[in-house]
Amino acid sequence: MIDITTLATILGMALVTYLTRALGFLLLRNRVMGPQLSQMLSAAPGCVLIAVIAPKFVSGDPADSLALALTLLAATRYSILPVVLFAIVVTGALRAVLH
Repeated sequence: MIDITTLATILGMALVTYLTRALGFLLLRNRVMGPQLSQMLSAAPGCVLIAVIAPKFVSGDPADSLALALTLLAATRYSILPVVLFAIVVTGALRAVLH
């Protein structure tokens, strides 16, 4: 069973993510964006994802460090969805094998 604190954290993060996207849309819907702003806004979801998961990888866990290295390698060759799926599978497998 999932811990209530973990569930609350996941739901809170989902809510904040939704609100930032919705508020950004509402605030910018009638404005013309330049190419630099468009590019920055396109990169923002990836930056948020990295900010959420990066602290785990400095913990020194060999499974997580190896999974990070393999994920970075995959990210140089594939688009975001296959890389995320790859990262989930590789991290789970390495944790199962190395722990």
